[in-house]
Parts: sequence; C-alpha cells; structure tokens
Amino acid sequence: MHTLTDPDLLNDIAEISRIEAVPRILETVAHITGSRFTAIARVTETTWTACATLDTLGFGLVPGGQLVLETTICDEIRQAPVSVVFAHASAHPVYSRHHTPRIYGLESYASVPIHRPDGRFFGTLCAIDSLPGNFDEAHVRRSMELLADLVGSYLDKEVRLREAESALLDAQRVADLRDQFI
Repeated sequence: MHTLTDPDLLNDIAEISRIEAVPRILETVAHITGSRFTAIARVTETTWTACATLDTLGFGLVPGGQLVLETTICDEIRQAPVSVVFAHASAHPVYSRHHTPRIYGLESYASVPIHRPDGRFFGTLCAIDSLPGNFDEAHVRRSMELLADLVGSYLDKEVRLREAESALLDAQRVADLRDQFI
C-alpha cells in the first residue's frame, strides 16, 4: 500500500480524527446495521479515502486507506447524494447485478452522504458486511442520515474552532508586539 501524501486528504483525515464522537458513531452504525465494518470516507471526484474505521470483519482498511473510486457505490452517492441501503445484495433487484457487491463480496450495505452545514459534500458514512443484514432498511437509512448530519456538524465546529484558535494566536502576537513597543 502506498503512503498517502495529499495534504488535503491528510487534513480531512485529521479533521475526522479530532472529532471525539466518531468512534461512538461508528460503533452505533455497527450496532444498528449488524455490520462488522463501518467507516467515514472522504469521497472526492478522484478518490475514496477512509478517514475513520471500525473493522471486526477483517476488511483491512484503516484511516488513510483507499479504494479505487469507480469500484464503490460511494462514487454514485457523491454524484447523486442519496442514501443507499440494502440488507441482502444477492437477492436485491438492482444490487444483485451491481459490480461493487461482487468485487468486495458484500451482502449487506448501507451508505449515506455526509454534507458540511454549508451543503458541500464531504463523503459517506458507511457500513458493510459479507453476510446478509437483518435490519429494517428504512430505519437504518434514517438513523444513519441523522448520524451523518451529526458528523457534518462536527466538521463545521472543528473548522470554527481552528479559526478561533488562529485568531486568538494572532491577537496574542499583536498584544505581545504592542507590549514590546510600549
């Protein structure tokens, strides 16, 4: 696996890692879906990058790990930001023929878009498993959408916190210079 060097993606991973609630959000997603792999992924026009993962499936992705974008349903969600949830791919009228479940050996899948509060698409909150799920798809979709909204809000708060910290440092520098001048 190559080392991730894109500064924007590294910043996105760091942003997600600073959100203390992320491990509990991923655990909650695993609980409501029964999935053994959950993640927050940064999805751009060219990349799918894991920012945070909970993996008891042995899928093998860790923060910074990447998938080929075109092999993911998340790419479709980026293009038309709607949630995709199915409990049994091989029995599903659409996803039984879709390339993503075949490539990754998936039976159950849930992925919802994450947007920043200003509406910009960030990526997805997703859950996968090689076994069929035993969940109400509408309930899982709505629950995950609420959790994705929470992640988007946390991202906004992280940006504002960094801006406030930067403004405070600038004010302290100005105060120090003023003190030196006086």
